[in-house]
Amino acid sequence: MSNQTIAPFGSWKSPITSDLIVAEMVTPGAVTPAGQDVYWVELRPQEGGRQVVVRRGAGGEIHDLTPPPFNARTRVHEYGGKPYLVVDETLYFSNFADQRLYLLAPGSPPLPLTPEADLRYADLQFDARRNRLICVREDHTRATPQAVNELVSLALGAPALIPGEVLVSGHDFYASPCLSPDGSRLAWLAWNHPNMPWDGTELWLGELLPDGTLGRKEMIAGGADESIFQPQWSPEGDLYFISDRSGWWNPCLWQAGRVEPLVALQAEFAEPQWLFGMSTYGFDGAGGMLCIYAQRGQSRLARIDLATKRLEEIATPYSDIWGLRVGEGWAYFNAGSPTEPNSLVRLELASGKSELLRRSTNLQIDPGYLSIPQEIEFPTEGRLTAYGFFYPPRNRDYAPPDSELPPLLVMSHGGPTGTTSTMLDLEKQYWTSRGIAVLDVNYGGSTGYGRAYRQRLNGQWGVVDVDDCANGARYLAERGLVDGERLAITGGSAGGYTTLCALTFKDLFKAGASHFGIGDLETFAGDTHKFESRYLDRLVGPYPERRDLYYQRSAINFTDRLNCPIILFQGLEDRIVPPSQSQAMYEAVRSKGLPVAYLAFEGEQHGFRKAENIKRSLDAELYFYSRVFGFELAEPVEPVPIDNL
Repeated sequence: MSNQTIAPFGSWKSPITSDLIVAEMVTPGAVTPAGQDVYWVELRPQEGGRQVVVRRGAGGEIHDLTPPPFNARTRVHEYGGKPYLVVDETLYFSNFADQRLYLLAPGSPPLPLTPEADLRYADLQFDARRNRLICVREDHTRATPQAVNELVSLALGAPALIPGEVLVSGHDFYASPCLSPDGSRLAWLAWNHPNMPWDGTELWLGELLPDGTLGRKEMIAGGADESIFQPQWSPEGDLYFISDRSGWWNPCLWQAGRVEPLVALQAEFAEPQWLFGMSTYGFDGAGGMLCIYAQRGQSRLARIDLATKRLEEIATPYSDIWGLRVGEGWAYFNAGSPTEPNSLVRLELASGKSELLRRSTNLQIDPGYLSIPQEIEFPTEGRLTAYGFFYPPRNRDYAPPDSELPPLLVMSHGGPTGTTSTMLDLEKQYWTSRGIAVLDVNYGGSTGYGRAYRQRLNGQWGVVDVDDCANGARYLAERGLVDGERLAITGGSAGGYTTLCALTFKDLFKAGASHFGIGDLETFAGDTHKFESRYLDRLVGPYPERRDLYYQRSAINFTDRLNCPIILFQGLEDRIVPPSQSQAMYEAVRSKGLPVAYLAFEGEQHGFRKAENIKRSLDAELYFYSRVFGFELAEPVEPVPIDNL
């Protein structure tokens, strides 16, 4: 006889509370092995979203390196990335508050390396031959319409603070500078507007002269229609990189003046380069390349024999793997699975044994409260197929009344050039353990399915993504898996834009939540940062030539078609999607008389980092849906003021 309580979906009491989620939440990443030590960055919501560089010694002891109030975070491209470099136990890092580079030697406090100026630095590399750093610099001091991005060098041991000497300039963007083992050659990526790095990048190679300046340089791969990712030199001095010239991001070797593919596989060995310092492969020192590749939303670890080009998969229990670094017999990476959250993993190459160095949470959740994702593929417009992961409600203590179907929350990921994750995410389980199903959609335009799938969104943002989210929800409703009358959609950033479009242009969803989403494309195109300022040229069309499309695809212009409640969340210091976007949408929906709520958070930027705000936004969205769909919450949460309800 079952001991389960019969209760409506949405009303189930769950041990996965917002307090529990934020209590021990830490996000480890940007791992760097250095001899017997290993370094990484931790994002800590309980410290106001501060990022801390930590070191794990050979004996397993872990120490914080960057003291408060230092926050190791770079703002180049606004999204930043890996903010530090380790050279012989000396740490060089970017500090968020002033964007200066600092030097942190053992036993000493952090000392500034660069002057006080509106300059930002990323992708730090050490040039041992010339005792200097080489990096990307983003210069906001010049009287130009946009910041200027360049590759610069910074001499170490200089008597005064230095902003950097320019090595390479002229392109709109730079990334991934890497020195050959003998220090004689420098490779780097460059690209220009309107391309994003997943559209088309150029791989350049230059000779370094004795005085450290660049001599002869040439573009050796890439172009406007080929995306190059992570150039890296092998210990033997060969230059490798990832290219999607085949339609899939596959590893290649540049040799004797030509590009030679290592493998030809319908799989993605790279990711969209939103951040600096991303890595999907490394060399094991024994003639092999350790690498990560993805197929149908799932990651795998493998080794490629560089002599035979044979790929062998390395078995792991993980579905998501990223941030791979290799050093002295070990591979280090972030990984997760449907039952394991984001964790920093160390894998011994000789034995294949692995250990967890750091988990994002030490909570142990009973499997009876965890929903395991089910991959689905469903038909969509143009007789095409789209993909997603369905999480049915699960709570060992509850069962629904006979014949009741669960509400569905469709999740639209950000980017939009991005992908979903199937690793254990307590924020997803927050919903499913309360009786609300989740569909995480990899709509056309997502990564992990090849270049052609990624380019489905070109010229079609606000159409293809919206169609795919709607068709995924319909697919589940038609199969009797969810209640077709209780469909909601949520998303952040680009996913927030998709959410607003779906609510406005589709008569399907009954409620939705936009987290720092775009309501007005035309305003966004003229009021965002340099990195994404021409992103919409491909996703929508060139502006102002196709101003008509910007108008037609903006929910703010068609609130007369909107007929369902919306809740909006916004960080007031967001430089990517400014608060004016959410504020304007809120005013328009409120004026129409529809139920609407708006929560703005002081001190938050693009994505919430503070524990109290992560908690508040989760609970507020649940409260909002409970009012809209009419289910009683098992436990009280702080109410949200909802206009017109």
